[in-house]
Amino acid sequence: MVGGRGMIKRSIAERIFEIVNLTFMFLLMVIMVYPLLHVTFASISDPVQYMEHRGLLLMPYGVHFDSYIAVFENKTIVLGYINTIIYVTVGTAVNLILTSLGAYVLSRKGVYWKGVLMFMVVFTMFFSGGLIPTFLIVQGLGLKNTMGSLILPCAISVWNLIIMRTSFMGIPASLEESARIDGANDFIILFKIILPLSKAIVAVMLLFYGVQNWNKWFDAMIYLTDRTKYPLQLVLREILISNQTENMMSGVLDDRDKISLTIQYATIIVATLPVMCVYPFVQKHFVKGVMIGAIKG
Repeated sequence: MVGGRGMIKRSIAERIFEIVNLTFMFLLMVIMVYPLLHVTFASISDPVQYMEHRGLLLMPYGVHFDSYIAVFENKTIVLGYINTIIYVTVGTAVNLILTSLGAYVLSRKGVYWKGVLMFMVVFTMFFSGGLIPTFLIVQGLGLKNTMGSLILPCAISVWNLIIMRTSFMGIPASLEESARIDGANDFIILFKIILPLSKAIVAVMLLFYGVQNWNKWFDAMIYLTDRTKYPLQLVLREILISNQTENMMSGVLDDRDKISLTIQYATIIVATLPVMCVYPFVQKHFVKGVMIGAIKG
């Protein structure tokens, strides 16, 4: 319905729907944001006052940074941070290069047996060898207890490959034909034409693979026995589940049980903050890249 001055008047049902929708989204935001705020406030709160608090934590109680001091003085966490940065940097580079190569091949016209290859790739999404055969392969290749065991076995995600392939299929074939007339080979076409025109999907792949490599702990628990190669998330798991905070509390406070809990919260913040800082810079490409990969099947 059109009202005065060209304004569209909404019906009562539309207004009710908008109110319900906004209320639901607000509650969903609170549900998602409050746990993060709780962990943040608890990590900088005085351990004694925090343990005495009951109910919702809406503000820090007695700002203290002893827990963060204990976290950054712990050599295991610092080493885990360094290892994780290596896994994320090298692993994401390997992921992106191999996924781009695979997506390029599967998106080009005239590739022999492309349908069979695509079927074999998609088949692995639904059926895998399982944990024990994968472990035996990793061990047989000499990757066990090496950093390569966390990079090579999961170098390509089939889902990401399909998204990138679909994005590449949307690029006009005339660009490739023109490049071939000028003498360009497949590598030049991929790295100088296809990828520069696919910045949005590349940003999405960097985010997907980066977060995947940052949060990786299960593979490390299976394949690594050398603690000097542990990623940060595996160190965090030991602190949260095994409650191994005794060696982090010397000289901080006498009440070890109380500061142990705030150390766990501080470790969570330290482990998640880098990803939260990176996400806003790629957020503008995120929705665009996913939609590009969803246009064609």
